[in-house]
Amino acid sequence: MNDGAALGLVLDQVSKDKNIDRAVLVETLEQAILTAAKRAFGLHREMEAKFNEESGRVDLFQIIVIVDQVTPGQGFQSVPHVAPVGGIMPAVLEGTGGKEVSLEDATRYGLKAEVGDELLFQIFYDEKDQAKAEEQDAKYGELLKLNRAWKGFGRIAAQTAKQVILQRVREAERENVFNQYKDRKGELISGIVRRFERGNIIIDLGGAEAVLPVRDQVPRESYRAGDRIVAFVVDIDKTARGPQIILSRTHKGLLEKLFEMEVPEIYEKIVRIEASAREAGARSKIAVSSRDRDVDPVGACVGMKGSRVQAVVQELRGEKIDIVPYDPDPARFVCNAIAPAEVARVIIDAGSHTMELIVPDEKLSLAIGKKGQNVRLASQLTGWRIDIHSESKVREMEARARQSLAAIKPGGQDAAGLSSAVVEALFQAGWRSAAEVATAKPDELASIAGIGASGAAGVIAAAGVAAEIERVRMAEEAAARAAAAPTSEAS
Repeated sequence: MNDGAALGLVLDQVSKDKNIDRAVLVETLEQAILTAAKRAFGLHREMEAKFNEESGRVDLFQIIVIVDQVTPGQGFQSVPHVAPVGGIMPAVLEGTGGKEVSLEDATRYGLKAEVGDELLFQIFYDEKDQAKAEEQDAKYGELLKLNRAWKGFGRIAAQTAKQVILQRVREAERENVFNQYKDRKGELISGIVRRFERGNIIIDLGGAEAVLPVRDQVPRESYRAGDRIVAFVVDIDKTARGPQIILSRTHKGLLEKLFEMEVPEIYEKIVRIEASAREAGARSKIAVSSRDRDVDPVGACVGMKGSRVQAVVQELRGEKIDIVPYDPDPARFVCNAIAPAEVARVIIDAGSHTMELIVPDEKLSLAIGKKGQNVRLASQLTGWRIDIHSESKVREMEARARQSLAAIKPGGQDAAGLSSAVVEALFQAGWRSAAEVATAKPDELASIAGIGASGAAGVIAAAGVAAEIERVRMAEEAAARAAAAPTSEAS
């Protein structure tokens, strides 16, 4: 089998195996050979490359246009006082010409052509065509001015053909992978762990490779080559140098898709996952709702004897999962999200999008969770900033607030402070310290029973004095505590 036939078979095989259009391969090969030829024979030449289906090789041609008068720098100029060789007058390139030849010179070379015709001279670069190349050099060598550059081009053409086919195969494979998986972003995918590269896990999907980056791996999980792995498709990166499919085991989408697989009601859109929050490998929360009154969303996700949720927990390698009912009322939703802790009271600050939860003393650690995990996940799940206080702490804070308000003395420092009724009215209206009252506007205090419009200015002024006294006292107490505490040198 000759090399030409082998190239044709290679194109057929690559086209079949890699699902690449043969015409695309041929076109790419022609363009590569043409580029290489121009580098070898001269960029100024007008050339054409065409794949020959019969020979299985790329035929190369130089194009010369017949003109009346050669454009300066584009043609040949006869050298005077030089004897003709074999009846043909030698010619030399003028500048970077080689694209045009005059009708007179064409006739002298025995070429039958008219003005405007394009003559194609095949460049014989294959070793098997050496006799043809020698014959052409003898007849048209001075016209074509190839300077026997064809002798080394056969090897260059073969190497170029190999490189361009390999490159096109790689590009086509990447394109096929992208087209095959571009619609699977946001889905689950399973594969086999193949190898490890700088901490990243390379996963065989069967026909394509994916990467599980270090940042998307759960620290407590470990894998070995050959292990099966299920992951969430984060992105399909067409420009990536390595595998294009980016996976994650830490994304909350993995949690949601696993529940969708295990709970038919979620797949059928009867039960909906409204929100989810996850600290991969440790704990997760999902909030679910139901479109059907007869379907309990939490029960559907838990399954008979916990079978459904346990299947998800098993896939997540023991990660704890809290399933809570979604509620359109933010306060109720937050209370559900903080479960299993019980909430005694909720204070909402819509302006700062914050909720203060008051919980029984014995439930405080449960509500906060290990290292603040429970409240942190609840905050992510609901989208609200959550502050948690125990009932005793709240009572202490309330007592301190009333004490600060009671220290306001409109009649002077020797006079009595505000009455308990006025203090309680200020407290119920939202003021928690003398410093807050000091920044109030008179019309804000005018509506408080026992103060009125006439007493508002005096209360504000007295609150400023009380706030300053309180600030100094607290600074002195802090300094005393610091002095009493043992220093690092002493210890």
